[in-house]
Amino acid sequence: RTGGFVYPHAAVPCDERCISAWLEHAGAEIVAAPRRNGPLHICAVVPERQACPACGGPGKAVGVATVRAQLVISLRSVTGEAYFFCPTSDCPVVYFTPDGSQQFTTGRLREQVFQKEPDTSMTLVCYCFQYTLGSIQEANAHTRAQVLADITAGVQAGQCACDVRKPQGTCCLGNVRRVVQSATLEPPSL
Repeated sequence: RTGGFVYPHAAVPCDERCISAWLEHAGAEIVAAPRRNGPLHICAVVPERQACPACGGPGKAVGVATVRAQLVISLRSVTGEAYFFCPTSDCPVVYFTPDGSQQFTTGRLREQVFQKEPDTSMTLVCYCFQYTLGSIQEANAHTRAQVLADITAGVQAGQCACDVRKPQGTCCLGNVRRVVQSATLEPPSL
């Protein structure tokens, strides 16, 4: 690691634009895989977070494989080497490229996105084991604990695929725990 970058020996500056990208994104991580026809270029360096071009909210780096797995459009349209996930609920953009030239909205995804549909009971919170927001909220405390235990056991058994099945591209347990905690704090409806 050099100067805040993951810097493999194969990384090289390919041109002035590449060197500028390297200098511009101090403290960034390399998130792209090595190129098929040569070494990883320094221009593959992108920050871990970036503002969404549509809403200005914080976007978090997400793998290209996640974006490809989630979209219902031709994958020829997925031309970026890096993407960010926008979790802002009232923003229609789900994925965007660092330069904002590509923006994929909720209507172009295979699944509803939990962060974009936080009040829709049929929205999945756990995409691998199919737990919906409503099923967790409507469950009693014992069942909610069983949901957490079931997901944890599945993760430990290597049965999850959050990196491609969940639009956010990361483990769902944090979101599930927040929903369980919120449901535990809400008074029962009469």
